Amino acid sequence: MNNLLVTGGAGFIGSNFIRYMMNKYNNIKIVNLDALTYAGNLFNLKDIEKNKNYTFVRGNILDRGLVKEILRKNEIDTVINFAAESHVDRSINSAREFVETNINGTLSLIECCRDEWQNENGEYKNGVRYLQVSTDEVYGSLGEFGYFNEETPLQPHSPYSASKASADMIVKSFVDTHQFPALITRCSNNYGPYQFPEKLIPLIIYNCINKQKLPIYGDGLNIRDWLYVEDHCSAIDIVVRKGKIGEVYNIGGHNEKTNVYIVKKIIEILNRKYDNEINENLISYVEDRKGHDRRYGIDPSKIKNELGWEPTTSFEAGIEKTIDWYTNNYNWLLDIKSGNYKKGV
Repeated sequence: MNNLLVTGGAGFIGSNFIRYMMNKYNNIKIVNLDALTYAGNLFNLKDIEKNKNYTFVRGNILDRGLVKEILRKNEIDTVINFAAESHVDRSINSAREFVETNINGTLSLIECCRDEWQNENGEYKNGVRYLQVSTDEVYGSLGEFGYFNEETPLQPHSPYSASKASADMIVKSFVDTHQFPALITRCSNNYGPYQFPEKLIPLIIYNCINKQKLPIYGDGLNIRDWLYVEDHCSAIDIVVRKGKIGEVYNIGGHNEKTNVYIVKKIIEILNRKYDNEINENLISYVEDRKGHDRRYGIDPSKIKNELGWEPTTSFEAGIEKTIDWYTNNYNWLLDIKSGNYKKGV
């Protein structure tokens, strides 16, 4: 793994992954391909943009000519695909962009990789790998007990999760049909620095600071397994280096929390550390989201037993670090909310 193409690297998880890899390795070169749609933000990587081993290219994974040029020119041996439309609410209102990027974009990307990596005898260049970053939402919803494992049938309930499940199946089909050197990871809910504030945790932090209502869907008892983003980055690093071609690896944090617990925890920390006028009176229960899955829970036994990975950040420590980052970087939140981060891009 010497020359990486990271797609969607200006987004939340992608930018954290690039920073993680640049800080960990001195001999890896990274090309970041991002279309800079609404959630892509080059300010997320401002601190490393001048690193000699880092290159940014603005473009879409559907642009086959551009992707092939990047693969060839930079001798890319590893592709990690973060590029995706990812907000469930947006997919409910308009699914088309999710089909285009998440399904057609994935197909275009892996076809380009196959064409560039495979010789006329059908053999692939030594050591090349493609990793598809997916989500636990492809499994659907859990009851009160049990966990998702890699053999759990896919039962997506939103256009977003359906598009990600479709992309996973396309990747798997290329492994089976073309012996394409791919792996798939499915992670639980990520949180941490640089997350676009339409997502629960940064939205609640922003609204708390500004004394705005804190919207909670339904009864607030929907459960998610929360994973600190740096733990996710370390897992992807291990899977792409040590994982078995064709395998799926679930990445979870063992931090199952209800939405209302998350909101009240953020209130408690901000009240204690930032402003004692922030309190639970700001909570506002709103009509539940369509197709809202009740519970997600990941069984990460496979990645632990086979690759030796497990999360190192407890939710209690991770949420404190996350809140500290957003309060210390409040201008970043303001730029996102105002749209100023797009100026000059």
